[in-house]
Amino acid sequence: MDFQFIHAADIHLDSPLQGLERYDDAPVAEVRVAPRKAFENLVQLAIEEEVAFVLLAGDLYDGDWKDYRTGIFFVAQMKKLEAAGISVHLVSGNHDAVSQITKKLSLPGNVTHYASRKPQTVLLPEFGAAIHGQSFAGRSVSEDLSAGYPDGEPGRLDIGLLHTSLDGREGHAPYAPCSAEGLRTKGYEYWALGHVHRREVVSEDPWIVFPGNLQGRHAKEIGGKGCSLIRVEDGAIVDVAHRDLDVVRWARVHVDLSDVTDVEDSLDAVGDALEEEVEAAEGRLVAARLVLEGATAVHDDLRRESERFVHEYRSLASGLSGAGVWLEKVVFETRRAHDLETELAREDALGDLLRSVANLEATDDEIADLGGVFADLKKKLPAALTTGDEPIDPADAAFLRAALPAARDLVLARLLDAEEGA
Repeated sequence: MDFQFIHAADIHLDSPLQGLERYDDAPVAEVRVAPRKAFENLVQLAIEEEVAFVLLAGDLYDGDWKDYRTGIFFVAQMKKLEAAGISVHLVSGNHDAVSQITKKLSLPGNVTHYASRKPQTVLLPEFGAAIHGQSFAGRSVSEDLSAGYPDGEPGRLDIGLLHTSLDGREGHAPYAPCSAEGLRTKGYEYWALGHVHRREVVSEDPWIVFPGNLQGRHAKEIGGKGCSLIRVEDGAIVDVAHRDLDVVRWARVHVDLSDVTDVEDSLDAVGDALEEEVEAAEGRLVAARLVLEGATAVHDDLRRESERFVHEYRSLASGLSGAGVWLEKVVFETRRAHDLETELAREDALGDLLRSVANLEATDDEIADLGGVFADLKKKLPAALTTGDEPIDPADAAFLRAALPAARDLVLARLLDAEEGA
């Protein structure tokens, strides 16, 4: 039999805003309702595509509801799918684990919320399929839940529904860890995973897929967000396609000013880059972090009048056509223009020092020692710097290694600038 189904995860309905209130011009209202509107888009897509069922792989909610309106909204959307003859299969993840949600509403008959005590299997004989799933009982699950899932059966389309970090993903807690090889041993045709907010097709034989979250929530969750639409023909999966459903598109816009010689021309470069993001967003509101970079002749002007140009860029963004652009932040990462190759070839003491800095690397032991040195510094940093979407952790080895190239470039620039001003 030929049919389609949808796989989505990490909806985070009514997720609390992540620090937007500190910006006077933030589109707070649009961002606050974005997860709901994205979920409405998901339901509409399911109805338009006449899918057989919808899979929700955890973190439907973002913790306990402030009130019943969150649950009432979800039930109303499920009733729309019920009227269209579409069933829904969901597991709870770390954010909406059984222990995390204290309020409850009766779910429509088309919704199956999989048990947390042990894996549960739902047979769908009309589609020749079986769905296996298990919810989180608590926020932190350290065991491999997939190990208890039953084996698939020949001639049946077996689908695993699981909230997991798999074998580890950067930025995500290692909940319900498992391996792609372990999942393959179950004999399923499709593993519908959740927890990781970036879309990733881990495997195509069998299909092991993280669809990513439905709506980006902060500046790190950039690009199109949505679900996977899976097409089945003659009992076999023939296509897994991503569908964008987000209503606010987070973007990181890098603008290289290396060729800009007049500071006013930076406005044109920024405007062109933002126009491209607006076009790519296809009518969505764009929440952009603007990053100005490159060795440029206008470096000093930008740094000297940074506040003015932040306002100039924000004004430019607000005047663009379409749903609009909100500049969440403007980051100045430019540096003075120097002929570095010529400077590195110098045969004097400064040349030796420049070459030493340019070739600077660090072993794992040196990075670890540096982290120890910065451990006390971390305790003194304000919470605003150590939390949020881009936390600073000077004691973390990965953070230090990632910062090394920028630190190296900064030291080189400062050495050359110092000599120039001497």
